[in-house]
Amino acid sequence: MNKYIYVFIFFFTLLTNNLIAKEDIMILKLKNGEVHIELYAEKAPNHVKRFKELADQKKYDNVVFHRVIEGFMAQTGDVKFGNSSSPNFNLSLAGTGGSDLPDLKAEFSDIAHTRGVISAARSQDPNSANSQFFICFQSAPHLDRQYSAFGKVIKGMEFIDMIKKGDPNSGAVSDPDKIISLRSK
Repeated sequence: MNKYIYVFIFFFTLLTNNLIAKEDIMILKLKNGEVHIELYAEKAPNHVKRFKELADQKKYDNVVFHRVIEGFMAQTGDVKFGNSSSPNFNLSLAGTGGSDLPDLKAEFSDIAHTRGVISAARSQDPNSANSQFFICFQSAPHLDRQYSAFGKVIKGMEFIDMIKKGDPNSGAVSDPDKIISLRSK
């Protein structure tokens, strides 16, 4: 009888761990393909919660990559001014807005800003992150412990590399690429 209990516990643990793991995977659809993002809820629980909440409410759908700097990062997530299908869309203001939710307190951690890392964009105030985020094209150690990293691309980084680049100095993008959709797996 004990043998059956151990077998049940073993399979139950495998099943629940797999379900929990799927909850921390997001699918970002871009014009060139799907990108899988693993979220680090244990390192930045509030940023992960906000990211998933906005994604599952479809707030990121049609939001442009307003600032993209070759060899550095691609920034998006301005749900107020950056949604190309919204009447509030204004490319010149994209990057200045957020969501209707309050700003988040910084959750700095030991996650290094390496290729594929997802991190919260913010103003000079470390506690000003809201909805915007960026994806690193390559390592940016000067951002470590300065920005709240909360995930990493685990599949499809080649599609991130294809995002239209902006001005070499400012990163501003004319006719930018956009998020088609962003959802929990």
